[in-house]
Amino acid sequence: MWDVRRYGGKAKLVLKRFERDLVKGWLHEPSQPSGDGLGITHGAGSSCEAPLIKAVAEAFAQAGLWVLRFDLPYRQERAGGAPHPSKAARDREGILRVAEALREFAKSRIFLGGSSYGGRQTTMLAAEKDAIADALLLLSYPLHPPGKLEQLRTAHFPTLRAPAMFVHGTRDSFGSIEEMEKALKAIPARTELVTVQGGPHGLPAKISEWLPLRFSNFVNAETRR
Repeated sequence: MWDVRRYGGKAKLVLKRFERDLVKGWLHEPSQPSGDGLGITHGAGSSCEAPLIKAVAEAFAQAGLWVLRFDLPYRQERAGGAPHPSKAARDREGILRVAEALREFAKSRIFLGGSSYGGRQTTMLAAEKDAIADALLLLSYPLHPPGKLEQLRTAHFPTLRAPAMFVHGTRDSFGSIEEMEKALKAIPARTELVTVQGGPHGLPAKISEWLPLRFSNFVNAETRR
């Protein structure tokens, strides 16, 4: 269990630039490591410097996790623009490298997550490789393009076996709460859908105030049974 009481920016953390092949970002070192680690990445039009991603990384590090906040390979190549579908496999390779890097620091459990596109690629990687993470944290999963309800991005859901917590706004144009509830039924692993009232697709950074405790409860629920 993480010490979420230390959460809130009171503990002194060490922040280090982290770079290696296909991995570029920031390593947040907790003052009192729990043994767990989190890799967190951004959405299609953003980077690991996004306020939400930075706030989430800092919050989890305060709770005792090693956190690697990183840019996906497409963002490493250029400062702006959206990812190209033909390069999605390379982005997933980057996420895989992040998981491998985290295991050098976090000797217990590894969690992976991301916002929107980053979260989608994380779920796809986890569906391909069962043991890549102990649980997933998905912020604003892009269920379908806005206004194109028939173009669901859920083909891999039936093979996703890592426990996954989805955090979704009630005003997300990439998928309604009702659509998300229906889609998650296809996932054989344990899931939880956390709703953010009034939240758009770009969730506010303030969700980091309660996210570590909520995710801790989720990942530890199986252990307590």
